[in-house]
Amino acid sequence: MENKKIRVAIAGVGNCASALLQGIELYSRDEELKKDPIGLMHYDLGGYKPEDIEIVAAFDIDARKVGKPLKEALFAKPNCTKVFYPHLPDYPVTVQMGPVLDGFSEHMKDYPEDQTFVLADAEPVDVVQVLKDSRAEILINYLPVGSEEAARFYADACLKAGVGFINAMPVFIASDPEWAERFRRRGLPIIGDDVKSQVGATITHRVLTKLFEDRGVKITRTYQLNFGGNTDFLNMLNRSRLKSKKKSKTQAVQSEMKIPMVDNDIHIGPSDYVPWLKDNKVCMIRMEGLGFGKVPMELELRLSVEDSPNSAGVIIDAIRCMKLALDRKLSGPLYEISAYTMKSPPIQFTDAEARKMVEEFIRGEDYKLDFTLAARTMAGEAGK
Repeated sequence: MENKKIRVAIAGVGNCASALLQGIELYSRDEELKKDPIGLMHYDLGGYKPEDIEIVAAFDIDARKVGKPLKEALFAKPNCTKVFYPHLPDYPVTVQMGPVLDGFSEHMKDYPEDQTFVLADAEPVDVVQVLKDSRAEILINYLPVGSEEAARFYADACLKAGVGFINAMPVFIASDPEWAERFRRRGLPIIGDDVKSQVGATITHRVLTKLFEDRGVKITRTYQLNFGGNTDFLNMLNRSRLKSKKKSKTQAVQSEMKIPMVDNDIHIGPSDYVPWLKDNKVCMIRMEGLGFGKVPMELELRLSVEDSPNSAGVIIDAIRCMKLALDRKLSGPLYEISAYTMKSPPIQFTDAEARKMVEEFIRGEDYKLDFTLAARTMAGEAGK
């Protein structure tokens, strides 16, 4: 390989970034995990391993992170994810001030500082120039839910700097035909939108929905309620920031149904903030259906996960798949990778189909995806 290292920049040095970098170091250094990589879907992905990921730039807006060494910022408040690998190296990266735009919700000021964001009193840097100077190849967008304007700012910065974009949050960029075309014309790959955790609420709900559908059971009503204690859940107490998040999670489940449910019969979305849960996320799923003879059945499930490591277990693959795309000079949305790793990809596939296509992509095999259908879908002529 011409360039073995994968040069990554991060927008938002929160819990997800902390879990990702802890994981990169853990899987790079633990000899037992190299033999039996528990928690990884791929240890070696197309020739790239966790130790090949190098963080070269980081942006945030919190006073306890901006201007600080990246190692220090990853464990600074309000980060509260589980520390499973504290021995991080002294990265040669200082966290720089990004633009605030809509990345901060005013209601956060009403909570204790160790639970919420504290805006830094600093001028934003020239993000495009930093990306160029750092020679970043990929930018991961980890901004808070509801940061629509800020997410598009970073996407635009990637286009200007010549950097691939992984959109891990629920703002529709990769799945927006105009943005997709901009990345295609610029010769850059994009993965998005809204990361689908390793085994989280969305993929669990999708699998159960597919099970009901495949076994002939008609789903009549369903809900998914989520609550946790990290800044993501605190941020989402501002319900005005939830439009994209609810749409993303709902369409991820609806896409497994032959006939979508009416709004009154399906409720999927964040529910509440419980501070002492910290980065633990609890999900409650209920499904009601009609089986043989139209006889009713019910399913209830409770899932408890550490939210940010659950996300990092997917992003570490998305990074390496994007590097393969850069190596192969692919551009525009990476449909298969997005369907596998994101809740709202440009085209929805079943998780089994997406996994198969990703394995083919990694091996460099010819795609089985109908790109004519892909183009029509992106143009809004075919449904997801």
